[in-house]
Amino acid sequence: MKDLNMLFRERIDFPEHEKITFENLNKVLDKTAKALPFENLSLIEGNNAKQMTKDNLSYKILEKREGGLCYELNPILYLFLKENGFEARMVLGSVYSQKEQRWSPTGKTHVANLIHHQGEFYLIDTGFGGNLPLCPVPLTGKIVSSANGEFQVQRENTEYGDYVFYMKHHHKHSNWQIGYTFDSKHSVQNIEQLDTIKKIIEEHEASTFNKRMLATKLTDRGSMTLTDNSFTEWIDGEKKESTIDNNQFKEMKRKYFNL
Repeated sequence: MKDLNMLFRERIDFPEHEKITFENLNKVLDKTAKALPFENLSLIEGNNAKQMTKDNLSYKILEKREGGLCYELNPILYLFLKENGFEARMVLGSVYSQKEQRWSPTGKTHVANLIHHQGEFYLIDTGFGGNLPLCPVPLTGKIVSSANGEFQVQRENTEYGDYVFYMKHHHKHSNWQIGYTFDSKHSVQNIEQLDTIKKIIEEHEASTFNKRMLATKLTDRGSMTLTDNSFTEWIDGEKKESTIDNNQFKEMKRKYFNL
């Protein structure tokens, strides 16, 4: 049986023998964002594994070739980074609602990664839908850029953490937007601890992921998002949106997301 490292490389189409370094993490994150959709279809359909384990995550994402939510996508990336020699750890945070101007009422249910490289810590996230930075974001406040936009992490004490992730996406944001806050002082010690997050996302009345189907991923020219009644594409800065029915949904999830 192939190990997680090899399965992950196959899943994102990354060369088998190329060393994963800090310098090529941008490439890894870009390929991961385009290969692993951010989606909740298994959750809505009631087909999610009952427990969060390394084996269950590997089977779902790398062997069945599904996507997942933040508590699935960032842990599988965490495991891959660890197997390739990175000093990585998982942290929890709370997503900010621009519409409601508040932190999520589900609390600290966003899972992200931190890595330590040459004396500095960096935020690594592949589980934030279309808002992915596609590069390591230093915790120093320095602004970094990728094909997806500009990103920054600032040290700020909030109800749910001590740092805040900011984003300004190409074509979408004219001003900086708050993405989420996270707690750098408390790490998730093992995958099994995420069962609590999984349960909240699946059952909490304020969870946005237990009510309607969603699948989104980045593309070479933008992004695409599928819900049970709409399909939205961003192509070279232009937004195209259409209303769909159930048959079109089934066709599109196979055609565009391989789900």
